[in-house]
Amino acid sequence: MQLDPSTGWFQGIRHCPSPNFNARPDGEISLLVVHNISLPPGQFGTGRVQAFFQNRLPLDEHPFFAEIATLQVSAHFFIERDGALTQFVSCLDRAWHAGVSWFEGRDNCNDFSLGVELEGTDDQPYTDAQYARLTALTRQLLDAYPALSTQRIRGHSDIAPGRKTDPGPAFDWTRLHNALKER
Repeated sequence: MQLDPSTGWFQGIRHCPSPNFNARPDGEISLLVVHNISLPPGQFGTGRVQAFFQNRLPLDEHPFFAEIATLQVSAHFFIERDGALTQFVSCLDRAWHAGVSWFEGRDNCNDFSLGVELEGTDDQPYTDAQYARLTALTRQLLDAYPALSTQRIRGHSDIAPGRKTDPGPAFDWTRLHNALKER
């Protein structure tokens, strides 16, 4: 897995391009946002997250899908329970993952952030494979984007408090930060 800085796409991982992105207003990448998602909620390994980010969710398959049918969202990355990594949007572009958000006096965090979705829920532990993949991905992103630092990695709940709760109390921030310190 290696980032091509000229395209913003990682080589050696699955690409599943999403139409839900646009250009960054100034190109800055200075925040990494960790999320969780599972579709249907609480179910893993369904392939429906990929379909959702590509606006191809089969609406008749589950009642929840009809509720989110009009949403156009994406993230840069998705890490499944087994550690499989998929990229949906180039790092150079603005994925639509944060929504109404705020960080250090700035709103519209999508403008300057990268979004990583972990397959999971707020209250179920994440897997060792997910932490390993998130650590490896984060290290490469930290190396590639100088304005990004370990102090600028936040959960969706941190940038959209009261509106979002992910990645939730099951996410072990200490484990991630300790792993990032080990080189």
